[in-house]
Amino acid sequence: MTITPNKPETELAINSSPIPANDQEFDWRNCWYPVSFIQDLPKDKPYKFSLYDEPLVLFKNKDGKLGCIVDRCSHRAARLSDGHIFDGKIECLYHGWQFGIDGECLHIPQLPKEAKIPINSCIKSYLVVERQKIVWMWAGQPEAADETLIPTIPQLDDPKFVTMDLMSDRPYDQTYCIENILDPAHIPISHHGSDSHRKNAQPLEIQVLETSINRIRGRSRNTRIPNANWLDLDFVAPNLVLFRLCDFPKSGSELGLAHYSIPLGKGRCRVMARFYQNFSTWKIKLKPRWFAHFYRNRTLEEDLLLIQGAQEEIERLGQNLKEVYLPLKTSDTLVVEYRKWLDKFGSSLPFYQGYETSKLPEKTSDVPENTVSVDRFSRHTQICSSCNRAYQITNLLKQTLIGIAIALAALAILVDHSWISPAAVSGSLLAVALAFLAEKVKTKFERLYTRS
Repeated sequence: MTITPNKPETELAINSSPIPANDQEFDWRNCWYPVSFIQDLPKDKPYKFSLYDEPLVLFKNKDGKLGCIVDRCSHRAARLSDGHIFDGKIECLYHGWQFGIDGECLHIPQLPKEAKIPINSCIKSYLVVERQKIVWMWAGQPEAADETLIPTIPQLDDPKFVTMDLMSDRPYDQTYCIENILDPAHIPISHHGSDSHRKNAQPLEIQVLETSINRIRGRSRNTRIPNANWLDLDFVAPNLVLFRLCDFPKSGSELGLAHYSIPLGKGRCRVMARFYQNFSTWKIKLKPRWFAHFYRNRTLEEDLLLIQGAQEEIERLGQNLKEVYLPLKTSDTLVVEYRKWLDKFGSSLPFYQGYETSKLPEKTSDVPENTVSVDRFSRHTQICSSCNRAYQITNLLKQTLIGIAIALAALAILVDHSWISPAAVSGSLLAVALAFLAEKVKTKFERLYTRS
């Protein structure tokens, strides 16, 4: 597909013109939501998540087929995700009721053998499929599911490309997450020292090439370099933002970043970031996934508290974004376009913050907010198979080294031989140093990155 550049505008301020009336609305039920990378699903354990605050649980039957049902036992409303998998069925730990991947209640221990299981004991189920190593859930009726609507990326099926995946939870709404990803202007400042440098902050040429109920297609490039490469930025409703930079650093090379997200609930979302490229592939292949996550988590956390604080302030003000924001055409064009997309098509969403309109749930003092902890362990390590495994090994190694240090120190005190005692002391000090190093590594799985 050939893209014809539009003549750039010269004005800095974005014209906040009224949004035309539109009777179309995006059907948030009849679309696919990314749940998890396949490699991050726990083995033989329930996997809990939510969609717009509806609790859900994912698990496999004895044949390895995935199923998704509401995370609520039909007996007394206990969370099924707190239970375990027994012979391919999820069992509630409260009274032992068991359910299959289609939500059918298959066993009730308290019923006599000759009694039939009540029909209304079944739980609502949702269709799930696997595509490009991601689990996707269809939120509408199963008979309406259309697998061609899953936003697959052709490069991910090309063996010339390698990928690196990272999943993390965010303490703010999905709309703020998408806005942040569609904002290339923040990168030199927010990600100074990691992905960019503050000296690279500059006016950008940003173009909106297409807007429809299903997507926004745009691009941006620096203005200081003549004929700079375009960075393609596409929003595919409602869950994907895709970056693509072609012919950089050399002709034929391509670097991509796919940000999949799911709205867990009010004030929280989950992001699945997939980095892919067809050059210097050996670097990605050689680097352990958990080690690569140290750097990527830092980048993702550099503006996390800023976005959370901005959402809190906007909600405190109680004004629409048109009254709060002061956007520039040289930095905020795609941000405003996305917020206006919500105004045009988002009226059916459970909640959203558009540019001139919004639909937010009423705050009640009786129900506590379901928030996401900002520490790295809660947001990432617990739900990442690679980092969780490395964290457990590092913690075990640290405890073992401390035990060795104590044992060698005791040996140095008790043994009177001239050569054994110094050797034991040296070994004890080495074990202490290694335990300290293990603790430093362990904290990288636990703590949020903050600038000093």
